[in-house]
Amino acid sequence: MNPVVVAVAITGSVPRKKDNPAVPILPSEQIESTHQAFEAGATLAHIHVRNDDETPSSDPERFALVQEGIRIHCPGMIVQFSTGGRGRDPSARGSSLYLKPDMASLSTGSVNFPTIVYENSAALVETLATGMKANDVRPEIEIFDLSHLHGARRLIEAGLMDARPHVQFVMGVKNAMPADEHVLDILLAELKRLIPKATWTAAGIGRHQAEVMGWALARGADAVRTGLEDNIRIDKTRLAASNAELVTVACEAVARHGRRVATAAEARSLLGLAG
Repeated sequence: MNPVVVAVAITGSVPRKKDNPAVPILPSEQIESTHQAFEAGATLAHIHVRNDDETPSSDPERFALVQEGIRIHCPGMIVQFSTGGRGRDPSARGSSLYLKPDMASLSTGSVNFPTIVYENSAALVETLATGMKANDVRPEIEIFDLSHLHGARRLIEAGLMDARPHVQFVMGVKNAMPADEHVLDILLAELKRLIPKATWTAAGIGRHQAEVMGWALARGADAVRTGLEDNIRIDKTRLAASNAELVTVACEAVARHGRRVATAAEARSLLGLAG
């Protein structure tokens, strides 16, 4: 059975404790929540950090604390920092890359979100990509629109990343890319044409999490993504008790599709990272 990387996005920029008390905010909470998710089967942690008042933060000290805790308590787990822009000063979005996480997210174009325009100018994208290359940080390309695949291809052609990035299709954000199975097929066909060596996953936002995960697994995805950043509920009637509970649901989906959850070592090998 082909292994599947289970990625957990533990916090994000949007959900607050009033939405779900399990959302981890403080570095200590984030480390504990990630450890629980690791024990449940996750081998990649996508990290945003927050200020004590729960607003988004770019504080390198907080990123450093979380990274150190994960490396101590979750041996081999892939640490991926967010360079996402919601609520963060663009000039600070790459400020923690010097800490050399294993990976970092990279959005290659702008897109409408429910209440804002998520701006990623060409100059900012190139600056972030340059910072990742300089610090040997592997990018995960966040695709919110078909054009963003072409933006990723331009970065490869410019020598700012290699020809085997990890690509994530983000589906179900209001005003952006819909959670539509046919759309995923279009995106995959374009990925295979433009960046044939890429590994890939797809993230469904909110109520779309489970169905998008199923579509990805049915199409042989290298990874699946879950976590409280994207979805705070188990179903309509109940909030998720933890990131670990969402990871357990994801692992069960992997098994239903005749796949198995990758170990930390396998996850690193699949995504082109050192052991």
